[in-house]
Amino acid sequence: MWLGFAVLSAMFLGFYDVSKKHSLKDNAVIPVLWFNILFCSLIMLVPTLLSATTGLLDDTMFHVPSGDLHTHFMIMLKASIVLGSWIFGYYGMKHLPITLFGPINATRPVIVLLGGLLLFGERLNLYQWIGVIIAVISFYLLSVSGRREGIDFKRNSWVLCVIIATLLGALSALFDKYLIGQYNNMFVQAWSNFYQLALMTVVLLVLWWPRRSEFPMEWRWSIPLISLFLTTADYAYFYALTSSASMISIVSMIRRSSVIVSFACGALLFHEKNLRSKFVDLILVLIGLLFLLIGSM
Repeated sequence: MWLGFAVLSAMFLGFYDVSKKHSLKDNAVIPVLWFNILFCSLIMLVPTLLSATTGLLDDTMFHVPSGDLHTHFMIMLKASIVLGSWIFGYYGMKHLPITLFGPINATRPVIVLLGGLLLFGERLNLYQWIGVIIAVISFYLLSVSGRREGIDFKRNSWVLCVIIATLLGALSALFDKYLIGQYNNMFVQAWSNFYQLALMTVVLLVLWWPRRSEFPMEWRWSIPLISLFLTTADYAYFYALTSSASMISIVSMIRRSSVIVSFACGALLFHEKNLRSKFVDLILVLIGLLFLLIGSM
């Protein structure tokens, strides 16, 4: 069952990336991210309040339990890591083609894999190792595709932003595996959003508000869709991790198959360039994911 939830999470992550790309095009990054976190928090506020004030959600998968001071500290730490990943990722998404951003981000599970091996004692079989090796090769080929569009992976600051976002995202995924082993998944998801909103509000007021005339924000219908798709993807993701049989390295890799959705929309909606060579890179990513999926069944 955890594999099914991981695949479901991947699908909604793809729609999340597409909505994010549409929202960020020629738009201010910080307020778009703030609205995303605000709407995510409002969605999670409903089950949190119902759980605290009524018994309607008791013994259901949507119940949000209470937590002590140490628990809240751990969730705030996770929120800080995720927010850092989002800030760097949003800037990279704005300035890079989604057909390049998606596959770069799809290499995140390789880092999670190493962490899963070292921290949680996860072991891979032959099929899973083949999938990882293919994923590494695809990253190199992506750098070649990027250079054809004048994007040098070694010198482009937006590529660096995506790489930093990817590293922080991998760290967050490893932390998630630990947190879900200790705490309720709805508690982790809800309070992560609340703390992210508090932190992002400070960022908004300090970095963007004084310069809002220089970097104006334009409201778009895709902005609330970011939150809807992300909340759904995260719920499926955290629920998958509640299974004792789940492996964070495999769940993370499956979630990166979201690149299928983002790549297709990048071609159809955003009319991006150099699709043929990127398609070959994408096929390699998907073959790698297929080997991981076969090895996990």
